[in-house]
Amino acid sequence: MLAKNNASRIRTKLLIKIAETFLNDDIENIDRLPLNLRPKDEDHNRCCVYKDRAIIKYRTMATLGHSIEDETDELKPLSVYAKEALEREEDDKPVLTVIDIACSGCIKAQYMVTNACRGCLAQPCRLNCPKDAITIVNGQAKIDPELCINCGKCKEVCPYHAIIHVPIPCEEACPVNAISKDEDGKEHIDHEKCINCGKCLVSCPFGAIVETSQIIDVIKNIKNKDKKMVAMLAPAIVGQFPGTIKNMATALKKLGFNKVVEVASGADITTNKEAEEFVENMKKGQEFMTTSCCPAYVNAVNKHIPELKPFVSHTETPMYYTAEMVKDEDPNATTIFIGPCLAKRVEAQRSNLVDFVLTFEEIGAMLVAKDIMVAECEETEFDTISEASAQGRGFPITGGVAAAVAHKVGDKAEIKVEKIDGLDAVSMKRLKKFAQKGCEGCNIVEVMCCEGGCVAGPRVLALPKKATRQVEKYVDNSEDLK
Repeated sequence: MLAKNNASRIRTKLLIKIAETFLNDDIENIDRLPLNLRPKDEDHNRCCVYKDRAIIKYRTMATLGHSIEDETDELKPLSVYAKEALEREEDDKPVLTVIDIACSGCIKAQYMVTNACRGCLAQPCRLNCPKDAITIVNGQAKIDPELCINCGKCKEVCPYHAIIHVPIPCEEACPVNAISKDEDGKEHIDHEKCINCGKCLVSCPFGAIVETSQIIDVIKNIKNKDKKMVAMLAPAIVGQFPGTIKNMATALKKLGFNKVVEVASGADITTNKEAEEFVENMKKGQEFMTTSCCPAYVNAVNKHIPELKPFVSHTETPMYYTAEMVKDEDPNATTIFIGPCLAKRVEAQRSNLVDFVLTFEEIGAMLVAKDIMVAECEETEFDTISEASAQGRGFPITGGVAAAVAHKVGDKAEIKVEKIDGLDAVSMKRLKKFAQKGCEGCNIVEVMCCEGGCVAGPRVLALPKKATRQVEKYVDNSEDLK
């Protein structure tokens, strides 16, 4: 659901309002936010305006960095949550949280026969059903839900496309079965299984799944003039906003960041180290190695495919190495990673190098709140910690990481690449098979959780194909890794 939709519009509007509230020191009026966004005389999305307001309150809580599941007092005002957000020193909340009253409690996933069914003589749906769950009644196919195992064979063979699949979007999107219904029929995230890929969040058409944001933590630190704020821009930023990446560097400084650095510089370190590790592993006789740049993939291995751990590169991510360079230069700097990914929040929580993580959507809301137009800003060079290469800037698109490693390996070893372009139930099975039987015909596996790469992350602003073209153009105009 990367296309425009009403749920994303509501979320964006709320983010901007919250950013305005804190940037303008107006938190005393935050209790009126649900009323201002849903006045009585306007149309409502749910059964009544009061439910709309309640859901907006919960969305606001999550944007303030609170888990909805932690609420113990329904009468606790937003202004209190806001003050708690300003007072907290650390943020270790789960990245994803569910607004149960916003969840529609979708019916069980099933296959359904529509009125397009012609009751044809061939009856391929009935004859191909492995459980005899389909009968012909009054000239139309009928599926017995008690016998149906949701294999989808009837849908595949119907010549009229008369059978449709009615999914539970969030459950279907999750590659590791970490979301399911609780005893009340509402969706619940099992954080022991969750890899924080954000696929459920993007797929929910009711906006019931939200992330706990760090936008307030960043605004608080920006307003503290004693803090030295360093924005670390992921290479996937290219194409997300009108204007160039150098326009964005100026816009971020207008917003209050002291320095803006390019994470592609850290990607070059990742490339060098993964190439060295790959060559060493091949000399030792290891059958294959997988990349380690995608934190959602690494989470998936740690939680669901532990047998694959020996094959995962030990090299750290571009975010890690960029933050390390920033901290080496100034140990007191506050580092803020800006990217499209939610799993980066979990990676940052495990590191003492990255202080906060913001998504493109969140930084966009802050820019709108301050009336900063990126394309109208002059171009500014990055605060260079290390000049980024074309290969480092190509990391956010599928194939970019493997291509960078292959470029660096050169003739030191034969390299045969396999790409896993997006994690889902099928690709998870493939990875498990690699761990058990090896990767036939390949010796390096690049894994991207999001199909298309980071340019298709859960919190991107631009359509992935458009963003990919912009990244490729940026890469073409950059120097190769030495």
